This record gives sequence, C-alpha cells and structure tokens, in this order.
Amino acid sequence: MKRILCTAALILFAAMRALAADYTVGIGQFAQHGSLDNCRIGFIEGLAEAGFVEGENLEILYQNAQADMGVAQQIAQQFAGKSVDLSVGIATPMAQACFNAASGRIPTIYTAVSDPVSAGFADASGKSLGNISGTSDTLPVDAQLAMIRALMPDAKRIGILYTTSEINSLSTIELYKTLAPNYGFEIVSSGVSSSMDIPLALDALLPKVDCLTNLTDNTVVSALALVLDKATAAGKPVFGSEIEQVKLGCAAAEGLDYVALGRQTGLIAARVLSGEIQASEIPFEIISDPSLYVNKGALERFGLLLPADLAARATFVD
Repeated sequence: MKRILCTAALILFAAMRALAADYTVGIGQFAQHGSLDNCRIGFIEGLAEAGFVEGENLEILYQNAQADMGVAQQIAQQFAGKSVDLSVGIATPMAQACFNAASGRIPTIYTAVSDPVSAGFADASGKSLGNISGTSDTLPVDAQLAMIRALMPDAKRIGILYTTSEINSLSTIELYKTLAPNYGFEIVSSGVSSSMDIPLALDALLPKVDCLTNLTDNTVVSALALVLDKATAAGKPVFGSEIEQVKLGCAAAEGLDYVALGRQTGLIAARVLSGEIQASEIPFEIISDPSLYVNKGALERFGLLLPADLAARATFVD
C-alpha cells in the first residue's frame, strides 16, 4: 500500500512538472497605450506560433513602467535578478533599461524601437552590439508627408511635440526635417521633459503651425487625448503614426501594424529561447510597408478631402 502511494505521488509530481513552465520571459512595457499594447499581444502570439505557450511551457512576467524611466530601470533589474531566460523591452527606454540590466548575461529582445542604431543596440549595418536583437518601428516619414500634403495642399508648417529624453523621437524629427522641404513643409518642433510640460508646450506650438503630426513618442502618445482636445479647439488637425492613434481621433496615419510587428518579434525570441541561435547573431528586422488609416469623422471636422487614390487603399476607422 505504501509503495502504491509513493508511486502515485511520483506520478502526480511528474504531472505537475509537465505543467510547470520550462521558460520564463520578462516583458517590460514602457508606457500604457495602444501601439505598445498591440506589440505585446503580437509578441505573445508569435511565441505561441513557435510553440512557446503561456501556461503550458512558458511563464510570462509582465510589468508596465507607465512612462517613468526610474520604474523602467527597476523592472529591468527585477528581471535580471530573477534570471529570466529572456528579457523583453517594448519601446526604446524600456529596451535600453533591459539591455543595461542584463549586462550580456540574459538575452534582450526589443520591439517598437524606432532607431536601434542611435539606441546603441546595433551598428549601421544592423549587426547587434551585444546579446540583443529585435524589431524596429521606423516610421514611414516620406509617405506621411506625402499624405499630409495631399490632404492639406495649402499647409506650410507641421508641428511636432516630442520628449527630449527619447532617442527614438530625436532621430525621427531629424528625418522629418530632412524630408519636409521635398513637400514644401517646414517642421516646427517643441520638446518637453515630462507630460506636465505638454499643455504649455501645445499652447505655444499650435498658433505657429497648420497641423500636428504625432510620432511614436511614448510620453506624448500617453497624453494624446489632451493633445487632440487642444488641437481641435485651435482648429488644427492631428495626424497619427499608427491605427490606435487614428481610432482616438487623429485624422489619418501612414502607420505600421503593431500586432504584426510584435508577432515578428515573438518569432525572433522563439529562435533564441529554443537555442537555435544567439540574439547577437540576429540583425534587427523592420516592417517596411505602411498602411493608410483614416478617421472619417476627423476629416469632416476639419474639412479635409481624401483624394481618390488614397481612399482606394485606406482603412477607415472610427
């Protein structure tokens, strides 16, 4: 009888082991907004497609820094202290925190990083600078400028609000300033250090411009409702950088599918988890084909007419 009980206990223990996670992944998200949420959703889907399923052979530790760099660093240190199998940073500040905390001991995978080179993750050729790899959400700035010109043929100045500490925003603004003259635009930018600076910055910026275009700047996107309210009161349309911003009220965006970006990142992470390849051996990847998202209500609000060629390929959202 005693031997039967012992055997049953061993079987139960084996079953529990089978249900236990074989891998632990720490996911740090820098801020709470739609595009980053979609990245996380897609990332988990990508892992599952590759056979790493949460609750079966995978444990996910998820934390959100709420756009606070100090909290991001604490999250990254916690992941490193728990020796997760993989540390994941969603958005540039979170990815930098994870990479620094991991110190090369733990692979770091990133997504929603606009400029991996400026962030210190890769060299100009795309080669990883350490035990790190991931995906970039480089904005289709050329397509965005062409779209704004088609909708606002008489506009001269585009305003951009950005956070001075976000490297991804700084590099994207430089690209905007380089390309804007090709479409007859001048870029007027205004930097903030925190969300508390946004109201006054908008009050100063809006009278100088014909419209705003939004980056994937985490601090600004987190305050998008305020940006839209003030811009609407001033009679100036806001153009977004992805579908979730258009859903919230931006007029239109030549943007990326962030669920697809996250899924692509999850497949990269799965290769590292499986031991197929080291993160340092994987050049970062980019989704390069933008989609046009349009908010009909916002167009009507500002009297903007969508040309037939753009309407033919647009995805309309409310």
